[in-house]
Amino acid sequence: MMIERKRCQQLKWLKIIDKKWTGEDFMRIDLLRQIPPIHILQKNNQFFTMLLEFNIDEQTLTQVIQTEVNQLREQLLSNEYIIQFHGQASMIDHIFSKVKAKLQSMSEYHLQKVVNATGVILHTNLGRARLSDSAVKRVAEIASNYSNLEFDLDSGTRGSRHDIIENIISKVTGAEAAMVVNNNAAAVFLVLRALAKDREVIVSRGQLVEIGGSFRISAIMEESGVSLKEVGTTNKTHLHDYEEVINEQTAMIMKVHTSNFKTIGFTKTVPTQNLVQLKEKYDDILFYEDLGSGSLFDFQQNGIGDEPVVRDILEQGVDLVSFSGDKLLGGPQAGIIVGKKPLIDLLKKHQLARVLRVDKMTFAALEDTLLSYLKGNILEIPTLRDLLETTEAIKQRSEHFIESVNTKTNDYKFALLKDESEIGGGTMPGVTLPTYVVTVEHHSKSSQQLSQQLRRSTPSIVTRINKGKVVLDFRTVTVEEANVIVDILHRIS
Repeated sequence: MMIERKRCQQLKWLKIIDKKWTGEDFMRIDLLRQIPPIHILQKNNQFFTMLLEFNIDEQTLTQVIQTEVNQLREQLLSNEYIIQFHGQASMIDHIFSKVKAKLQSMSEYHLQKVVNATGVILHTNLGRARLSDSAVKRVAEIASNYSNLEFDLDSGTRGSRHDIIENIISKVTGAEAAMVVNNNAAAVFLVLRALAKDREVIVSRGQLVEIGGSFRISAIMEESGVSLKEVGTTNKTHLHDYEEVINEQTAMIMKVHTSNFKTIGFTKTVPTQNLVQLKEKYDDILFYEDLGSGSLFDFQQNGIGDEPVVRDILEQGVDLVSFSGDKLLGGPQAGIIVGKKPLIDLLKKHQLARVLRVDKMTFAALEDTLLSYLKGNILEIPTLRDLLETTEAIKQRSEHFIESVNTKTNDYKFALLKDESEIGGGTMPGVTLPTYVVTVEHHSKSSQQLSQQLRRSTPSIVTRINKGKVVLDFRTVTVEEANVIVDILHRIS
């Protein structure tokens, strides 16, 4: 009876005194009593072994142990989970096995290399544009050394990081001046905040887009401190819609390129040239165009989409244009603002310019990418190379892949099919590129199992599943990456 009363007191501590006790409850109490104190675990040989194996200090290891002990206690207190132990020694081994797994996880990189076999060229979830080999080397060189980020080598005095890349952007786009911030949403925010705060900005209702991550142009405008003046309707906006709302509070006419969707049917938008002519009737109204994805190459000459080219927009007399660096341009994440020098100078001096500035590695990657445009070597840029890749080249790469796998294993069945590649990244909505894909079937594994194994391999291979088959689109897979997939398929066969 004394033993039962004592156990009842322990159960009361567990706040389950009102329930009917079971043998499982009593077992849980006994296990809780066996949890070793931290100082005992610190004296265990496994503690010292892990200090050396993972090259960490005692305080860090103790914190990890404490976390795992707390988690074990919570599991034992739960009515849903009972761990089987054979004495305290078994429990100590369990704790250290959990600690070891945690330390291994802590020492691994979370940002990992991925082979994009989906065919989506600017895959937002997979990092959008990948850099050229020369851009990668340039980033490594600048990152591993000191640089003239804010130092004028001619005068030996302090310089401006804006000067590093402004000249080459101007040459490529034809702009009077330019600056770079950390993404295009930041560019939009800076332009509105610096040049239109507490005043009205006119935007067509059909251009109030929502970009990735539920960020809306209207919300960015509100946060920037401007008053949004919507004109027109969702599908049709006329020039007179803009004219009718211009007043003494109007600071800017803003045009947002709908790069991530397309309205089809009974539609009308006002051309850039007409809006430029309208704003020129007023001395204090600016015209700003947010191009979003922003192209420096005329893809229309290759029959791909109808994306406007930055240079062409500027030549129509737009005051400012902003666009992304990691979409159709094919460089690192950045927001690029180009336009008239007096306005760019105002933006550079604004306090937000420091908040939104980019680092030396972004400048290095962007400068190298822009040099490829300047030299006419656009096929060095992976995004442009993949966009302009011929179907015949993709077909040959796919056929070679199938032959390579079949020489190593007979566990797979392949088919080469015509298909369509997506451009992705919120660019060129509705535009697809003809391609060839390889469908893969395993003799015993389901498509879901095979896709999961490929995704969890090292490096990870991200695929599509269509009609119950794993699909590989080699538009976004290099020769080297194709060889990696061959080896992994052989390994998991």
